[in-house]
Amino acid sequence: MKGALEKVRSTGNRKVMLTERGSSFGYHNLVVDMRGLVTMRSFGVPVVFDATHSVQLPGGLGNASGGNREFVYPLARAAAAIGIDVLFAEVHPRPEQAWSDGPNSLDFNAIRTVLGKVRELYEIGR
Repeated sequence: MKGALEKVRSTGNRKVMLTERGSSFGYHNLVVDMRGLVTMRSFGVPVVFDATHSVQLPGGLGNASGGNREFVYPLARAAAAIGIDVLFAEVHPRPEQAWSDGPNSLDFNAIRTVLGKVRELYEIGR
């Protein structure tokens, strides 16, 4: 990410954020290396954690992406404990009916739980 950051900055853009959203590992799986959050923070830019994309299973349903939304909560908590600036999550009132990313999206009750814990961890880390 340092190379990408330097390339963007070379254009004169100083308003840059870096996002961790999982990297491909094998077939139909994204994996988050939490060390990347620490590394990106060392570059002096805000760090975003995309909690729902990070649990996506690209092509996991054969003709569409799958996901493991049960891992959003623990990964978001871990990212908050490490120290992120922004948490991103896809939310839908009925994820099973979402046109895109339903299997890894959260409903309104689930995001309230996630945000409550993330805020608590954020406050502790301040």
